Amino acid sequence: MSNSLADWKGAPAPTAQRLDGRFIRLEKLDPARHADQLWQALEGPGADPKLWDYLPYGPFTERAAFDAWLNNHAANTDPYFFSVVDRATDQVQGILSLMSIVPAQGRIEIGHVTFGAPMQRSPKSTEAVYLLAKYAFEQGYRRLEWKCNNDNARSRYAAERLGFSFEGVFRQHMVVKGQNRDTAWFSMLDSEWPTIDAGFEQWLSEANQTGSGQLKTLAECRS
Repeated sequence: MSNSLADWKGAPAPTAQRLDGRFIRLEKLDPARHADQLWQALEGPGADPKLWDYLPYGPFTERAAFDAWLNNHAANTDPYFFSVVDRATDQVQGILSLMSIVPAQGRIEIGHVTFGAPMQRSPKSTEAVYLLAKYAFEQGYRRLEWKCNNDNARSRYAAERLGFSFEGVFRQHMVVKGQNRDTAWFSMLDSEWPTIDAGFEQWLSEANQTGSGQLKTLAECRS
């Protein structure tokens, strides 16, 4: 494979306001419209008690602190946050972002993944990541990253299930909530995307997602 990128012009910074999928849609984070439902999804009755374990913030016991956190996210362009809206119920059930955005190098990351209990272990969570990955590669990015605490087994499993390749561990990479964080790095490249994209499309299709559950796993759909 040639390393020549003589014609490389970079990629644009994210500007999407809405991305539509089959099960969910992503809307640019707007606290005025999304905060009440996000509070219920992330901190209300039935919320995942482990949701905040490996995030650099949370849990939130007061609504004012939660609102300040959302407002700060909404004001930033990196990370660039989206709310996840369940199309069947029109309920906001989580957030995630594009981050570590380096348009000149064509490098971008999916992070701050914070999904409420109704999204977890469902097609909705997979489709949310898929829509951001598809958007990133359609915009011309060359490399999509996923990073997590090396102790976060759920996030490591999710990265590999979604088609990211493990690249290694940055030891003593951060101090988060007074604890050492070794960071596991995963990536997906534009050359790999067509196969991964086709796998997502097949997995999310009506033919695969039946009323009784999926027929093929995501890895089976990729292969």
